[in-house]
Amino acid sequence: MDTSRKPAFIYTYACRKDEVSLCDLEMRSFFGFEASQQIFKSTIQIDPSRSPFIRERIDVMYEGDTLEEIYDQVDQVQVGDATFRVLFIKTNDLDITDKVVYVNRRGIEREIGLRIEGEADIQSPELLFGIVPLGGRWYFGNYHKNKATWFHHMQKPRNYSIALTTRIARAAANIAVPDPTGIKVIDPCCGIGTVLVEALSMGIDIVGRDINPFIARGARENIAHFGFECEVTLGAIEDITSTYDVAIIDMPYNLFSTSTTAEQDSILQHARRIASKVIIITIETIDDRVASAGFTITDRCIAKKGNFSRQILVCT
Repeated sequence: MDTSRKPAFIYTYACRKDEVSLCDLEMRSFFGFEASQQIFKSTIQIDPSRSPFIRERIDVMYEGDTLEEIYDQVDQVQVGDATFRVLFIKTNDLDITDKVVYVNRRGIEREIGLRIEGEADIQSPELLFGIVPLGGRWYFGNYHKNKATWFHHMQKPRNYSIALTTRIARAAANIAVPDPTGIKVIDPCCGIGTVLVEALSMGIDIVGRDINPFIARGARENIAHFGFECEVTLGAIEDITSTYDVAIIDMPYNLFSTSTTAEQDSILQHARRIASKVIIITIETIDDRVASAGFTITDRCIAKKGNFSRQILVCT
């Protein structure tokens, strides 16, 4: 393995048809581009469990034009006392006529496994390795699978029908903060804390606030239910005096709230005051109002929940 090369990672991902716009924006936020297929290579390392769409990641150790080149290189792999398993990644870019059938996939896994110095364990391995073809080459390395953390967050004590889904909330947090290192975030209209829970589970430094005492109490209950800690204060965005790198604002919908257009415009204006980057989630087209608040919309997508659609705007 050439350690002088920049690290490389192979990702696979999947999304439903109504999630394509949201998935694409998350991909642009993480990697700076949209993948044209469900597998791609990047030099950027993202934990697969951060995304509701990334399925798995291979940390490339070896690559070659042929499987034989991979076989020769994995002779160097030693796992010590740890047990391991090799997985052939089914999502790849092979032409349908070149697809590797199940029996051959198992054969490739066995051949690689025989060349690794250590004990193989199909059921409960301590280490996982992946092998996959992409772009006419073969790649081998440590394998990481998405743990679908957001799925468990669906079962929270407080919930409302119009609240963001955990998948949308998680993607919104990633769009807002693709790299959380040193970033301070606020959700000043946090509702029951769906975004807060997802952000906290990914190690994002975030605080919440809501003007409704009942709702703010529900957010605290949801956060505590999952074992997280987060400051959730009571009050309007107008009263915030601190500044943040990013604000995530799920705008009041006027479905179950009594916020007026003027009050919503005030939220936008104060968001401009307290954060240099703002993610706005809205069910209405408010581009003109966003511009009037002093923002430039740099990217956007549509996020759907059944027949209910939201726009997610990236604003600076």
